[in-house]
Amino acid sequence: MNARIEDYAVIGDEQTAALIGKDGSIDWLCLPRFDSGACFARLLGDEDHGHWRIAPAGADTCTRRAYRSDTLVLDTEWETADGAVRVTDLMPQRDRAPDVVRIVEGVSGRVTVRSTLRLRFDYGSITPWMRRSDGHRVAVGGPDSVWLRTEPAVRTWGEDFGTHSEFTLAEGERVAFVLTWHPSHERRPPLVDPYEALESSVTDWRRWARRCRYDGPYRDAVVRSLITLKALTYAPTGGIVAAATTSLPEQPGGVRNWDYRYCWLRDSTLTLGALLAAGYQEEAEAWRNWLLRAVAGDPADLQIMYGVAGERRLPETELPWLPGFVASSPVRIGNGAVDQLQLDVYGEVMDSLSLARASGLPTKPHMWAIQRSLMDFLAAEWRQPDEGLWEVRGGRRHFVHSKVMVWVAADRAVRTLETHRELRGDLAGWRRLREEVHREVCEKGFDRERNTFTQYYGSRELDAALLLIPRVGFLPPDDPRVVGTVDAIRDDLGHGGFLRRYDTDDSLVDGLPGGEGAFLACSFWLADALHLTGRTKEARELFERLVGLCNDVGLLAEEYDPAKGCQLGNFPQAFSHIGLVNTALTLFGEDRAG
Repeated sequence: MNARIEDYAVIGDEQTAALIGKDGSIDWLCLPRFDSGACFARLLGDEDHGHWRIAPAGADTCTRRAYRSDTLVLDTEWETADGAVRVTDLMPQRDRAPDVVRIVEGVSGRVTVRSTLRLRFDYGSITPWMRRSDGHRVAVGGPDSVWLRTEPAVRTWGEDFGTHSEFTLAEGERVAFVLTWHPSHERRPPLVDPYEALESSVTDWRRWARRCRYDGPYRDAVVRSLITLKALTYAPTGGIVAAATTSLPEQPGGVRNWDYRYCWLRDSTLTLGALLAAGYQEEAEAWRNWLLRAVAGDPADLQIMYGVAGERRLPETELPWLPGFVASSPVRIGNGAVDQLQLDVYGEVMDSLSLARASGLPTKPHMWAIQRSLMDFLAAEWRQPDEGLWEVRGGRRHFVHSKVMVWVAADRAVRTLETHRELRGDLAGWRRLREEVHREVCEKGFDRERNTFTQYYGSRELDAALLLIPRVGFLPPDDPRVVGTVDAIRDDLGHGGFLRRYDTDDSLVDGLPGGEGAFLACSFWLADALHLTGRTKEARELFERLVGLCNDVGLLAEEYDPAKGCQLGNFPQAFSHIGLVNTALTLFGEDRAG
C-alpha cells in the first residue's frame, strides 16, 4: 500500500473519483457515485480489498508523474534498465456509464508491463464472478457489473482471484485499458474510444481552466485547486463533496476517521465566493441551486450536511473487515454528525444566498421565502447550545462561532431588505436580533483578561473559527478585540508554523481520544486574518509555506503533521483547496481578478 496520503493523485468524471498511488495502483474508486460502495478499497486495507495496478514488471514506485497542464489527466512515467514507459490515466466525462481509461505507451527501449486487476465490490467485501464475453473480461457481483477490455487486445488470465495481463512495448507503441461499470441487470453501455476520450478530456479541461480570471502569483496552484473543486463536484446536481474518501485518519492509528463524501453547508459561502471571484459563475449557480434544494423544507430540520443529490439520511456504520489506512480504525461510512444541531449553518446559508443575490446570480422565486423561514426559526431558537462548526461529540455548548453566524444571518437578512425594498420581512425584529446577538457575544464570549474571544461562553479555550470574525463583518479588522484574538489563536493553537482547529486535549469538549494535525483551512484563515489586520508580509509568508505543503501534483488533504512532515485526513480536501483559492484572491487578487 502507498504509505502516505500525499502519495496519491486523483482523477474523476464529476460524479466519482479514483485515487492512484505512485506505484501505479488505483487504490480507491467508488462506482457509480462518490458515496457508492468502493470496488477498489486497498486504500483502507490491502490488495485483496481491491485495486488495479499497471506498472513495469518488477518496478516499485514511478520515476515521475504530473497532470497535463490545466487538466485532470495524469501521466505517470517509469524509467527502467530496459527503457521507459508512460501510463496516462483519466476518467472521461460520462455519457451513460463511468469509464476508467489507462493508456500505456512505450517511451524508449522495450519494457515489459504488467496489469493486475482485483475487483472487490462493496468496499472489498464481495469477490465478483469473472467471465469472458466478446473479448472482454466481465465481473458481476450483485448489483454491480464491470467490463474490462484492451485496445489492441492483449492476453489476460485469471489467477489468485485477479485478472492479469503482461505485454512488452517498444517506443511509440500503445495499449489502452478501459474499465466500464454499469448496473448488472442492464445491458453493457456503448464502448468509449480511449484515444478520443483522452483528446477530448484534455481539450475540455483546458477550455474550462482558461475561464479562471485570476492571474496573480501562484496561479498554477490556484488553477489546480479550482480543477480539484470541479473534480469534487457531482455534476448532475451541482453538489460539491468535502473529499473523495472516507476514513483517512486525522491521527495515524487513531479513531478520528470520518466519511467526507457528502456536501457540507459549512463550506457553502467560502465555496461560492471562490467560484464567483475566480470567474466560474455557472458552477456557482449550480452550487447555489443545490443548496436551495437541499435546505428546502422545515427550517427546524436543516442539516449540516447532505448527500450529493440532497439526501438527508446518512447513517453512520463501521466496516470491520477493513483495517484502515495505516491501521487506523474504525473505517466508517455515513456520518453520524448529520443529526447534530449546528446553528452556524443558518448563517452560512443566509450568507451564501445573500452573496449569490449581490453577485447577480439569477434569483429563484422561492429563495426569499426560504430565507424568511430560516430567520423565523433562528429568532426563536438561537439561544440554544449546539455542537458547533467542528461537530464535537462531547455535548452541546454555546459556541461563540455559532452565535457569530447567527449574527451573520440576521445581518444579511437586514441588508437584503434594506437593499431590495420589494421584499417583505421583519426588518425591525431582525435588527433587534442582530443587536442582541452582537451584545451577548461581546459580553459572554470575550475574555477581557486575555483580550480574546473564546471557543464557547465562559471558557478559556480558543477556536480557529474565531478568525472569521472580521471576514464576516462582525467586527472591523482594526478592532483591538480582533487583533487580540488573532494573536492569541496564533500563540495558543500554533502547530509547527501552522494552526490547529482547537485544543483536542480538552476531551470534555471534543469527546474523542487522541489528537490531530494542523488544520489547513484554518491556517489559510490565519493568513487572511493577518492580512486584514495589517500584517500582509507575514500573511504572504504563511501562504507560501501552505502552498509548499501541496504534494507533487498539487493536492492537499485536510490536515498536516509538522513533526512527521505528512498530510492527514481525507483527500483531496475541498475545504483546503477553497482556502488556497480564497487566500490567494485576498492577498494578490485585488487588481488581478475580474
